[in-house]
Amino acid sequence: MNRIITPSPLTRRSFLHRGATGAAGAALMGAFPHIVNAQAAKAIKIGIVGCGGRGSGALTDSMNADKNVVLTAMGDVHADRLETSYKNISSARPDQVKVPDNQKFSGWDAIDKVLATDIDIVLLTTPPGFRPAHLHKAINAGKHVFCEKPLGVDAPAIRHAMEAVKKAKEKNLGIQTGFCWRFNNAERATWKKLHEGFIGDVRGYYGTYLTTSPWAPHERQADWPELEYQLRNWLYYTWLSGDIIVEQAVHSVDKMSWAFKDVPPVKCTALGGRQQRIEPEFGNVYDHFAVMYEFPNGGRGHIYARQQSGCSNENADYITGSNGTGQVNGFKPLHVLDTTDGNRWMYERNGGADGASPGEKNLMYVEEHKELIESIKAGKPVNMGEQLAHSSLLAIMGRMSAYTGKTVTWDEVVESKETWSAIDVNKLDWNSKIPVPEVAMPGRYKIPA
Repeated sequence: MNRIITPSPLTRRSFLHRGATGAAGAALMGAFPHIVNAQAAKAIKIGIVGCGGRGSGALTDSMNADKNVVLTAMGDVHADRLETSYKNISSARPDQVKVPDNQKFSGWDAIDKVLATDIDIVLLTTPPGFRPAHLHKAINAGKHVFCEKPLGVDAPAIRHAMEAVKKAKEKNLGIQTGFCWRFNNAERATWKKLHEGFIGDVRGYYGTYLTTSPWAPHERQADWPELEYQLRNWLYYTWLSGDIIVEQAVHSVDKMSWAFKDVPPVKCTALGGRQQRIEPEFGNVYDHFAVMYEFPNGGRGHIYARQQSGCSNENADYITGSNGTGQVNGFKPLHVLDTTDGNRWMYERNGGADGASPGEKNLMYVEEHKELIESIKAGKPVNMGEQLAHSSLLAIMGRMSAYTGKTVTWDEVVESKETWSAIDVNKLDWNSKIPVPEVAMPGRYKIPA
């Protein structure tokens, strides 16, 4: 595997508080000529690498964010996934899809070919195990990036990705995150009120991500090598997805971190396992996690995640402050904060009923692309790479604790050598042998010293 270098700013403190501004030395015209040059066409050329469900959704969101967005290049290791995505998006948005046949790329070098085309922004929506390597390629190619969460599947991968984040700042390139709740009007208003101290200091946070299995494993085909089978079922392999707390419930982890102002926790203790999805086709991931994070102010954050069919579902956040409580359900219009002395603040999208603060509903998945594009046009590309890394690492921390059955400190996760992504994804081919590790047994699974 390529040598992983821990950047010197990645100390035992935090990813986030090491310098908030990036270098702005890149010439505006050189960084994004298609967008800035008043004499050039208005088209904002985008490419995508990873044409599955999330990638195809991101394409639509990007096109909804700006009418001048034009898709010009597509890449995926699987030709059939690419063609399905191309057919669907070109039927839905024919005026914004201009992908000639010679700019549809399949195979292991698809990302290199997409990045070699004349695009301004690339959407990186492959499985998380590929993300650090792909982010490096994109930044080296001088492209702005929409990077889905999480940033990687283990701490060495995050450290490696942070080198690309640093380089993006030096080159004045944008990196937008897929942590969509930070772009939702209701959450933004509520978290602003939290940070203003409406219910005092945040002392407790309980976030739930209780859902069914996202999709059933694809049946193994006779002509599939082992690697293709794993890629088609990437969700169920830790080296590709990071497990459910890193791939999916990281959204709840991110909201918790946001509530605690992105100050890193001191330590966490977790449990987890697999009770329902125990068959071999479910790879080596868990189907439930429960994690308690302990923060420097004495606060505690609890994250409950489950992917089991036939169970009660919930995606909500319950917050306790030194002077009140709050309840948030992102998929319902009303957010409520109550103080101990009887004051109430409410945010209701498109309303104001029952005394709630009226608020405009927005499309958070579109907003994240809109803000990236607008920042590029303004010559000040957003770089959310540090926040993306921070929350990804928090989720990895919870998985490490659940897998080992041990309390894990922030220092330990920042410096961890545990690697599920020890495979050099730049050297994969269909003959690569990828063994499936045993399901981690708490109390027995060990992290390398």
